[in-house]
Order: sequence, then C-alpha cells, then structure tokens
Amino acid sequence: MPALTGRIGAPSGTYATVLRTPGAWKFYLAAAPARIGIAMTGLGIVWLVHGSTGSYAAAGTVTGGFAVAEAIAGPQVARLIDRFGQTRMLPITLLAHAIAVASLIGLTLAGAPLPVLIATGFLAGGSLPQIGAQTAARWSHALRDTPLLSSAFALEALSVGVAFMVGPGLVGTVSSFGSPAAGSVLATSLLLAGGFVLALQRGTAPPPSPSGQHTSAKRLLHKRFAGLVGTNVGVGLFFGSMQVSVTAFAVSRGTPGLAGPLYSITSLMSLFAGLAYGARRWRTAPETQFVIAFVWLTVSCVPLIAVHTPLAAALALTLPGVAIAPFQTLSAVLAESTVDTAVLTQAFTWLNSGGAAGLALGSAFSGWVVDGHSAQYGFVVALVAALTATVMAVMVKLSGS
Repeated sequence: MPALTGRIGAPSGTYATVLRTPGAWKFYLAAAPARIGIAMTGLGIVWLVHGSTGSYAAAGTVTGGFAVAEAIAGPQVARLIDRFGQTRMLPITLLAHAIAVASLIGLTLAGAPLPVLIATGFLAGGSLPQIGAQTAARWSHALRDTPLLSSAFALEALSVGVAFMVGPGLVGTVSSFGSPAAGSVLATSLLLAGGFVLALQRGTAPPPSPSGQHTSAKRLLHKRFAGLVGTNVGVGLFFGSMQVSVTAFAVSRGTPGLAGPLYSITSLMSLFAGLAYGARRWRTAPETQFVIAFVWLTVSCVPLIAVHTPLAAALALTLPGVAIAPFQTLSAVLAESTVDTAVLTQAFTWLNSGGAAGLALGSAFSGWVVDGHSAQYGFVVALVAALTATVMAVMVKLSGS
C-alpha cells in the first residue's frame, strides 16, 4: 500500500510539489476543460431535447439513456484503454463521442422520433471518454508508492468539484441566451479540446498492459474493490436524493429560486474540505479515515430532517460537504492500492459508474418518496443512503488488501 500515513501537517507546498512532478501540470491543465465539458454534457442534453420537443419527460428519458450507457459501457472502454494505452484509444473515443453528439443535435433539431433520440443519446453516453479515470491513472503511474499520491488524488477531487460547479451554470447561460443546442456544442468542444491535448501528453501516460496481462481483470472481483464500488453507489444514492429533496424543500417553502444555491452549498464546502484534506499527511490509516468520513456523512444528514427554513437548510447543507472530497480522495487511494496496475483505468471507471448508477436510482426513488410525502422524507432517503455507504466502508476496512 502507498505510504500515506506520514506526519500530520505536511508543508504548505504539498500541492506545488505534486504539480512539479515531470509532466504533471501539463496533463492536469489539459484535462481541466475536458472535465468542464463532461460536467456540462448531461444538462446540455436536457436543454437540447426540451428546447426542441417542449417535453421534460422526453429530455429526461434521453438523458437517462445517456447516463445508463455511460455506466455500462464506460468500464468496457476503460478495458480497451488499459489494453492498448491512452494515447491510442483516447482520440478514437473522442471522435466517436463527437460524432454521436453531433448526430443527436442534428436529429433533435430535425424532429426525429423519441426512440431515435434515445438510441443516439445511448451512443453518446457509451462513447463518453472517462477523462478522470485516465488522469488518475497518470497520477498513479507517476507517484505510486509515494506519500504525494494522496495529495494528487485530492487535486483530482478538487478539479472535479470545480468542474461540476462551473459546468451546469455555463450550460444554462449559453443555452438560455443562445440556442438550446449551444450547451451541447460548447460541452463537446471543451471535451474535444482538452481530450486531444491530453492525448498528446505521451510521456505521462501509463504504458499499455503487455499482451495477455489484461486477463488480470479478475482482480476487480476482489471483495475490497467491490466494497469500494458499493460505497460509490451509496454516495450516488445520497446525491440523487439530495438533488430532488433540496429542490422540493425550496419549492415547498415558496422559494424555488433558492434550490440551486442551496444545493451548491454542499459542493462549495466540499471544495474547501478537499483543499484542506489534501494539503496534509495523516497518521491514521486510509481505511480508518474512509470509515470516519462516512460516519460523518451519515451523522450530518440528521439535521436536514428537522430543518424548516431556508437559512437552517443552508447551515445544515454545509455539514455533508466536509466528507465528500475526502471520500473521493480516499476512494481513489484505496482502489489504487487494491487492484493490479493493468486494470487501473477500469477500476477508476467502475467507481464512477457506481456513482452514476446510484445517482439515477436515488433521484428516481426520492422523487417517488417526496411526491407521496414531503421533502423531509427525501432527506431520510439521503440518510439511509449514507448509512448504507458507511456499512460498505466498514466492509472495505475489514476486508484488508
């Protein structure tokens, strides 16, 4: 396992040291616009389809097909990346995704039937390049078995958080002031620009696994890794239920305009927590930290059940954010130390797929609960999701490596 249990209070230059790793700042910055593009893609499809059909149901169905395809096909694409290398496979997936999105835009604007749009959205999701998994694999290749790897993964979590704060707002702005297709066009352009620049960074790309070594994918069946996927599913359930519950809470209080700002509070707090977490080295073992983060996430959901005013909700929503970025960092650290290097991109992609699947399930189930009861019951769903993830985290700790 990487040496991650050094002294508390690492020098303030930890992040600078990480970025001074040969080639690191180049691939980290190259991935930044691609991350924003990915964060924009799903909502961009909502704007595109709704703008042309006038139906949120149609938009949701096409976006759902996109998400399902990403969750299913993502690990299979990652398997090819591990086998043949990022520099060979990334341009292929980028071009395939661009063609799929262009087809979706063209067919939507032409008024194609909904089943055709769903199928095209499925192709767009299935070809979505897993940029985060590929940059995480580069960090592992560069810093494996060093105490800096945890800080590198914290930088990854930080960049993902920034992308998902910037991306949705950018989609709304360009789509509302431009055309419904503008968000999808911009999202794909950013993804292509960042992705192709990342593909050019050959020196930091992990080498392809030698012929025959890709069969080591059986290491992904390790119960420890299965537990990590389970925790990601639980966190996805948490976020899916929170999206619906926070929106329902704001609407029920007559302040629908506060739904977005309230929901962003948790993400904003996560950014600060992740920045602080990654700047330190901790004596406590990563497995123990993992459990602590989920215990905190579970406990922090309890006040939400009792809130009745937007101000109280805003204060309560800061609490879960403390656990999110540390969880993302530790999930990557533990996955990296568990699976064979030949399947590392697949491992990171499976974690992302688990989160995406949980998000879809959490949104659907909490929507049904909130419709039948109230927003507070939606927060109960979030609490149960966090508790489930905590149980999975304990299993990860007990499973060993």
